[in-house]
Amino acid sequence: MAEALSATLVEANQRNKGAVWRFWKTLEETASTGTGALFASVMAPSVLWHGPSPLGELRGAAQIANDFWLPLRGSFPDLKRQTHIFYGGQSNGRVDGDIAKDGHQWVGGTGYFNGTFAKDYLSIPATGDRVSIRWGEFYRMGEGEEEGRIVEIFLLLDLIDLMQQAGYEVLPPARGKDHCYPPPAAEDGVMLDAADPAQSAYSLEHIRGFIFDGLNAFDESALSSMGMADYFHPDVHWYGPGGIGACLSFKAFEDNHQAHWLHAYPDRKVQNLDALIAEGAFSGGPGWAGVIATHTGQYLDCPATGKTVRFNGMDWWKREGEQYVENWVFVDMIHLYEQFGVDLFARLARQVSARASA
Repeated sequence: MAEALSATLVEANQRNKGAVWRFWKTLEETASTGTGALFASVMAPSVLWHGPSPLGELRGAAQIANDFWLPLRGSFPDLKRQTHIFYGGQSNGRVDGDIAKDGHQWVGGTGYFNGTFAKDYLSIPATGDRVSIRWGEFYRMGEGEEEGRIVEIFLLLDLIDLMQQAGYEVLPPARGKDHCYPPPAAEDGVMLDAADPAQSAYSLEHIRGFIFDGLNAFDESALSSMGMADYFHPDVHWYGPGGIGACLSFKAFEDNHQAHWLHAYPDRKVQNLDALIAEGAFSGGPGWAGVIATHTGQYLDCPATGKTVRFNGMDWWKREGEQYVENWVFVDMIHLYEQFGVDLFARLARQVSARASA
């Protein structure tokens, strides 16, 4: 059993969560002209931002504000953040388990950006209607002179789901359920108060076992080799990204997602993650190239390419006892398809053009 987290770590986590929560609330109230100054006040000078394709990597508060936030706010001028999950902790995402190499403080969250789609965004045509954009973020918080400031950000938006809401299908019909991304059923995902340190420590130990001793144990043949039935409740709700969809039972997860995923990428392995944190019953983290695999089987509409592919993604898990009952999942599908040699934005452009000329 993992030892409870120290009071010092709990206090640091509370300070960091407070800083991020205040930033989010202030951001909604800040006019576009003040965004740059706000970002500069809460982010370290060398802050690094990792985003979805085609945005990629940005550095510095000014570039993050100008290239990401202001265009997003310009397309959805009444944008409001709806937070489903919010927590923090000290990361231990290393396969080798040496926490001294990875003991940074992080804060993460996920939910919806709700707003009116008033102006085209990343060439996705505006509809004038209300939309809900899935978002996920993890912030690495500074230490020493940068304590309380954000030094690194991982962020994903579900752009495939947004395309679907705009009426465009650039991927085959999902095997799972589309547009299904609710908050935790118990409505306990936003942890502004500190959680039980012993539970937080156990959740981190448990998720490491699930990922590195379970998922990575696949023998490239039988799904049962990973022992997923020991970790996932029979009625687990797995909320996948646009193009994959939600699977609302363990059987649906295996039949509609995992079997096809492992057929395409049988040698896939979870790598040293950028972060892996837990608080209370929740755990999760980002991984840019967090999974590496060889594309040896057809996936969706793409025949095997034989290429090595790297998945950029994020996960959040909710544990009850020894099993996970909910799992919120992001995969940057646009980035994945780029590695197949397929440009999903080019597919979108052809559909937009065909609709305009019809």
